[in-house]
Amino acid sequence: MSELILAVEDLTVSFDGFKAVDGLNFYVEKDELRVVIGPNGAGKTTLLDMICGKTKPTAGTIKFKYRDLAEMIEFQITRLGVGRKFQNPSVYEDLTVFENLEISYPQRRGLLGSLLFRRDDALLDKIDEVAGLIFLDEVLRHKAGQLSHGQKQWLEIGMLLMQDPELLLLDEPVAGMSAREREQTAQLLNGISKGRSIVVIEHDMAFVKLIAHKVTVLHQGKLLAEGSMDEVQADERVREVYLGH
Repeated sequence: MSELILAVEDLTVSFDGFKAVDGLNFYVEKDELRVVIGPNGAGKTTLLDMICGKTKPTAGTIKFKYRDLAEMIEFQITRLGVGRKFQNPSVYEDLTVFENLEISYPQRRGLLGSLLFRRDDALLDKIDEVAGLIFLDEVLRHKAGQLSHGQKQWLEIGMLLMQDPELLLLDEPVAGMSAREREQTAQLLNGISKGRSIVVIEHDMAFVKLIAHKVTVLHQGKLLAEGSMDEVQADERVREVYLGH
């Protein structure tokens, strides 16, 4: 096995007696692009919520580079190198694409960082690099509110990339996109997975085939199957509860 960047073991979370995640073991290797699939209510988003600190587990451990995240709060986890994108894009629509990327730069954090911040060549180079990766280098001076839905999704991914996370958590990044935008997003994720690990929740199986190194299938908060896309599609249990015949 390659070096692990994320190790989730015996993870459980209960809400009023209902186990949304139930004794889950989940491991992600360095530079891996993992996709998590499963029916609604399988615990997919709850898993990401616990990794990023939004929800606290009832039991089990979450270790990122061997550091336990379970007792940390969200901003501490972010600063360790974990970036989270939710399903709906969250960008500053009255700011330009350039400004959205700029304010995501780590040196802009906090009051003191903002007061002492100076725009330098390193920042400009970083913005140019990220804008190219997310296909927005031609619209840097456009306000984010003018972008298409797909472009806003890319911009939010770019805002995370400005922080150089080692682990990216993406919840349904191609929801609402056109076919062309989905293809471009696959290209984007395959490109940025070199040098970081990415966990994607997705329902679009055609898109999953374009990106997944390995697929994890959750059902009722538990691990149902795991393997390549071909292996998962051939699994009778997965076909029964999720993919259909």
